[in-house]
Amino acid sequence: MTAQSWRGSEHTAGWSFVTPGAAIILLFGAVPIIWSAVMSFQHSNLLSPSTPFVGLRNYRQLVHDPVVAQAIGHTIVYTALFVPGTMIVGLFLAVAMNRKIRFISLYRTAAYATMAISTISEALVFIWLFDPSYGIFNYFFSLLGIPQQQFLNSPSEALYVIVVMTIWGWTGFAVVIYLAALQGVPQALTEAAAIDGAGPWRTFRKVTLPLLSPASLFLAIWLTINALQLFDEVYLSTQGGPLNATTVLVYYLYDQAFQNFNFGYASAIAYVLFLVIIVITALQFRVGRRLTYYRS
Repeated sequence: MTAQSWRGSEHTAGWSFVTPGAAIILLFGAVPIIWSAVMSFQHSNLLSPSTPFVGLRNYRQLVHDPVVAQAIGHTIVYTALFVPGTMIVGLFLAVAMNRKIRFISLYRTAAYATMAISTISEALVFIWLFDPSYGIFNYFFSLLGIPQQQFLNSPSEALYVIVVMTIWGWTGFAVVIYLAALQGVPQALTEAAAIDGAGPWRTFRKVTLPLLSPASLFLAIWLTINALQLFDEVYLSTQGGPLNATTVLVYYLYDQAFQNFNFGYASAIAYVLFLVIIVITALQFRVGRRLTYYRS
């Protein structure tokens, strides 16, 4: 076999392995993206063969829809609480576990366990914990003389319960990222800071925390993208209620598409959210790179 034919056979074999995966990605990834883009300019319910072109009407409707305004506000509040909350809790636990103590493997396993629990199980547990009648939180409140709370049944409290729920669910992921970053911090730098007279807090703030900035940037971007796409926890625990108090953009998108069969309008919401995620992610990269320290 000549060198040319041998290289040709390698190309053939390579493409034969790649083609099935590429076809699946194209079928279930690219095609729905293009199709939804087309539907966002149509009046479509997927039930009628007639899909008249309506131009930008679906996008103009977004501006005048009061529920969209509510959903945007809830999404912003949720993201502003969830992202820093998860990062702070994850960093605290990672620092606590980045040491040699007895049963440290047990503690790390307990922190990582939140990553293995399904969203359905997570929602069921928190529905039980925050149940107004027999939930554990109201039981402890009664022992302390605090008035009983409605939690997920209260328009003023439900969104914050979902924030607590999702912080708990994502803490394990944040711990894994921060713990890996902490173990990459050179011990010589922290020892040098201690020799220079820096206390533990000053060493952490001036030495360790800057070296964790790449991990923090990654977490901030990743958690923000997931926060803007919040759906599962809302669907399983409140379904947007009570009184639309937990309706976020993705849940409203689902409601328009699969409850009202307004697929054209839902597609427009999806594309607006897609553009918002791209813009926010680009801004985070731009700002984050200026604040991130990469150790050479």
